[in-house]
Amino acid sequence: MDKISVGDTGVTAFAPATIGNISCGFDLLGMAVNEPGDYVKVNLNYDRKINIIRIDGDNGKLPLDVDKNTAGIVVKSLKKHLQKGRGLDIILKKDLPICSGMGSSAASAVAALVAANQIYGNKLTKEELIPFALQAEAKVSGSVHGDNALPCLLGGIILITNYKPKLTYVSIPAPKKVWVTLVHPDFEISTAMARGLIPETLEMKKVIRQNACIAGFVAGCYSNNLELIKDGLKDYIAEPKRSKLIKSFPQMKMAVEKIGGFNLGISGSGPSVFSFTADKNVATKVGRTIQKFFYQNKISCQIYISRINKEGAKVVKADGVNVM
Repeated sequence: MDKISVGDTGVTAFAPATIGNISCGFDLLGMAVNEPGDYVKVNLNYDRKINIIRIDGDNGKLPLDVDKNTAGIVVKSLKKHLQKGRGLDIILKKDLPICSGMGSSAASAVAALVAANQIYGNKLTKEELIPFALQAEAKVSGSVHGDNALPCLLGGIILITNYKPKLTYVSIPAPKKVWVTLVHPDFEISTAMARGLIPETLEMKKVIRQNACIAGFVAGCYSNNLELIKDGLKDYIAEPKRSKLIKSFPQMKMAVEKIGGFNLGISGSGPSVFSFTADKNVATKVGRTIQKFFYQNKISCQIYISRINKEGAKVVKADGVNVM
């Protein structure tokens, strides 16, 4: 990518994909994976404004308007907070598909935040950047959900313990032996539409089951007990409704668990799906099994195999060096 700005300094940051809910933790649990992710490059300019110069990889779907794009929203807000004079030109490279259930809007915001914070002197810690990321997500989606933005920024597994009166969270230890298979089929599910499928009230039996699952999952992560983790990866709230949007999901789930996958869950609002395994070879086999079902339904897909990403967003190049 050629340098566009007249600025004398450039910084590029990467923000990874995330898996929201992790089956048992609707709106409360999220984790980062190694790939895919978004890249954002920022260059200092002399017009004192925040500009989105170009977006690559979105097929023209995302707005260049700074006030309507999560990357622009966060950088504009950060500039105001830090009382900086010089503006920034933003170049966004979308490797994360939109409406994929992999935290696409969060990744754009977080990568932009980390890059802008670095170019402005690295004044804030990652924890201090959280409110800016949440603000952007809320403005675009209409509500605050931290299960993508926090793990994207901080890495690892994040448990949201409260949203009001203020957001509180806990970083959960990533189990050492777990491999993650993440598969993205080439179709979109609107987050708003997927949320609309969730019932406003639940039977007490389902609430108790769900509470037991999230408690067991968290306990399994702290003790590195894979059986507890496996038993906890169940969803009695969202999956029964949202799985109907993904063709052959029940058959796919049975096949994955039969070959050694801990589960088959829906990543965020979908349509991406994920599974935990204890072995990389099994994780690869799980990916191919999922792919087979999508192909049978004439749907292409991408497979990603990785450990849990413990680092989160990071600066990958600075001082005007191009990497895109």
